[in-house]
Amino acid sequence: MKSNMDLDKPSIFKYLVSNDTDAQWGLTVTTVGFHHITPDQEYPPQKHPEEYGFDYSKGRILNEYQLIYITRGKGTFKSKTVPQTKIKEGSLFLIAPGEWHTYKPEKDTGCDEYWVGFNGKIIDELVHNGFFQNTSEIFYMGINEELVSLYSKIIEVASEENTCFQQLMGGMVYHILSMLYYNQKKQQFGDKEIVNRVNKAKIIMHENIYNNITPEDIVQRLNLSYSWFRRAFKEYTGFSPAKYMNELKLQKAKTLLTNTSKSVKEISISLSFDNVEYFSTFFKKMTGKTPVEYRIYSTKFHKTKD
Repeated sequence: MKSNMDLDKPSIFKYLVSNDTDAQWGLTVTTVGFHHITPDQEYPPQKHPEEYGFDYSKGRILNEYQLIYITRGKGTFKSKTVPQTKIKEGSLFLIAPGEWHTYKPEKDTGCDEYWVGFNGKIIDELVHNGFFQNTSEIFYMGINEELVSLYSKIIEVASEENTCFQQLMGGMVYHILSMLYYNQKKQQFGDKEIVNRVNKAKIIMHENIYNNITPEDIVQRLNLSYSWFRRAFKEYTGFSPAKYMNELKLQKAKTLLTNTSKSVKEISISLSFDNVEYFSTFFKKMTGKTPVEYRIYSTKFHKTKD
């Protein structure tokens, strides 16, 4: 069934240039477009530059990243690292530069596809830091109106080529990458029981911000294995349980220093630190300032804003 969002939408594509200033922004778009491929239509359509054209049997290698989003139809994708895989509407594949790959829609369905190609130090750092692989990947996003809107807006901005259009498009590509990463992590925690237990643990921590509660106390309340709990909590939140509790106490300490006249000692006691010296050491390690220095700084900052 054809997606209503792409109904009768004409094919369009743009190949773009960027300058040194654009490169300094961190993400530059090289190509963007949309194809409506009817059943039995030749794929890929002609009129693309030679380095982008290919046939299914030979495939191609790009010198950029591409995000290709299928909103209608079915097809087949494979690459050097991805075995031949059936693609359905709602699929999005991230193609890595330098990796051989190929894709074609099924003849009896055709497809509607959006794509955007890009390069830059931001995506290189995301890959280097493990947010994405340095190989091609396939994700399932479903039919997402926000995602279609972002691709459509990038196409619109590329067509107009107003001043700073590369910066605007780069921001939208980063938005797409953020959605992709969020969806990927969300799918990893499809087990609602795991999510519920981690959230219960977070609630217990918030409710005991003024108490000296430990991760071991929490696992006893929830009747969990400590090793399982610590691993699940860190995978879901990015923090170990102890680190998360420290962050909560730190944020509460900042609030009390900024918005109350309580002494550092009173704040230390209220947050169940062993002594004021340990609290001050902890606070400076986390913020680079002592509690007194932070209070002076925050007071000056708020006066300046007023």
